[in-house]
Amino acid sequence: MLKTKKTTQTTDAVAIMERMLGDDVETRRVVQEARTNVAVAQLIYDMRTKAGLTQTALAELIGTKQPVIARLEDADYQGHSLSMLQRIATVLSLRIEIKIAPLVPMETKRKSRRLVAQSAS
Repeated sequence: MLKTKKTTQTTDAVAIMERMLGDDVETRRVVQEARTNVAVAQLIYDMRTKAGLTQTALAELIGTKQPVIARLEDADYQGHSLSMLQRIATVLSLRIEIKIAPLVPMETKRKSRRLVAQSAS
């Protein structure tokens, strides 16, 4: 008889995505990269709109063109640079703070270590 792992049903999108990703390291890396791009694009949009600026106005302030700002605010854009973020922050009288955090929650790491230890014995 084959044992199947019973999972609870959820409507939490993050939980569903976690289940779908499983242990695929490469897919998790791609997803994390996409999350970062979305977060940076949203951050730029939020800073600009909070300042009451159009894309064109912000572009003029930092010495570029409107399509550059549109690209930076696109969640699919992968070319964000720290120097461009710094230029935007400076003209908006803001500063950049960088934080590095673990990709995997600590509980998941503990479970992984237990599984590795069990498989080694």
